[in-house]
Amino acid sequence: MAKQEAAVSELEIFSLSGPLYLTAVDWKNPHHRRSVAASLVRGVYILERDRQENRLGHQAQASPWWNFFHFQLSRMLIDDVDYSVFGAIYEYHSFAFDCNAPKFVIAFRGTIKKPDTKSRDLKLDLQCISNRLHQSSRFQLSMQVIQNVISLVGAANIWLAGHSLGSAIALLAGKNMTKMGYPMETYLFNPPFPSAPIERINNEKVKHGIRVASSVVKAGFAVAKKGQNQRSQKDDSFYALSEWVPGLFVNPADYICSEYIGYFEHRKKMEKIGGSKIERLVTQYSIGSMISGVFGGDSEALHLLPSANLTINLSHCPDFKRAHGIHQWWDPNFLGQSELHLFR
Repeated sequence: MAKQEAAVSELEIFSLSGPLYLTAVDWKNPHHRRSVAASLVRGVYILERDRQENRLGHQAQASPWWNFFHFQLSRMLIDDVDYSVFGAIYEYHSFAFDCNAPKFVIAFRGTIKKPDTKSRDLKLDLQCISNRLHQSSRFQLSMQVIQNVISLVGAANIWLAGHSLGSAIALLAGKNMTKMGYPMETYLFNPPFPSAPIERINNEKVKHGIRVASSVVKAGFAVAKKGQNQRSQKDDSFYALSEWVPGLFVNPADYICSEYIGYFEHRKKMEKIGGSKIERLVTQYSIGSMISGVFGGDSEALHLLPSANLTINLSHCPDFKRAHGIHQWWDPNFLGQSELHLFR
C-alpha cells in the first residue's frame, strides 16, 4: 500500500506539468521523441532542485520525469565547483523494447538562478558567449562521460539533449564527437545564439539589409584570414560537421535563441539572390568570433551549425520566461513548423 501511495504521489507531481498524455510512446513519432527528450532534461532540473531543497526518498520529485517513459537514472553528473547536478545519464528499460528507442540519453540542464547555482551557471553562460565553454571542467566531464557511454553501446544508441546552457554543452559535445566520427541524435532546446537580436526587428527590409551587410563584412574577414587559394583548417572542420543534423528547437519570442531562425533563413535568401558562395563561406563565422580571432582568441563560433532540423514554436508566448522554458516542447497542443537545413 505504501508503494502504491508513493506511485500515486509521483504521478500527481508529474501531472503538474509533465506530458501524461504520452502513456504509449511511438518512438517513430517526432513529437513523441521531442517530448521525451525535453522531459528527461526537465528531470535534471528537478534532480538539482531536490538536492537544493534536501528532498530525499519519497519526498524527491525528479524520478517521475524518467520513470514514466521506462528510463532508469544511471548516473548524475556533478559539477566539481558548486557540486550541483548539471546532467544525467538515463538508461532505457522496457519489457516492450522498441529498436527505435535510445538505449541511453545524456541530458543537461540550463541555468538555475538560485543561490547554490547562480554564480557558477552565470560564469559558464559568459564562457559560452566568449566561445570558451570547452575550457570549463563541466564540459570536460561531459565529454568524458559521453565517450565512455559510446565505448559501451556505440553512438547510434545514444541521444544527447539539453536546454539553454545545457543545450550549449550538448551542441559543443555533439560537434566534437561528430568530428571524431561519432555523430549522435541530438535535441537542442533553446540553445543560445550570442548575437545582436536582429530577428526581433519588425521591418523585413531593414533586417535583410543588416544581414547582407554583415555577410559582406564577414566575407572580407574570411578571405583575409585564409588567403584566396588556401583552404583553411576551419573550413575542413565546418564541412566535416555537415552530415550531422541535430534537432534545433527555438521560439521567436526568446531572444536567447531566436537568431537561429534568421541564421538559416538568411542562407536561403542569399541562395535566391545568387550569393550562395559567399554565404557558404561566412556562415561559419560570427562577428564575435571574428573579433576574438583578431586578438588571438579562439575564432571558432561554437553556436554555429552547418546543418540542422529547425523547429520553430509558433504558439503565442506572453512573456520571455515561457518562450525560453522547457515546458513548451511537450505541450500536447504544440503548434510548430519544422524545416530541414542541409549544408551542401
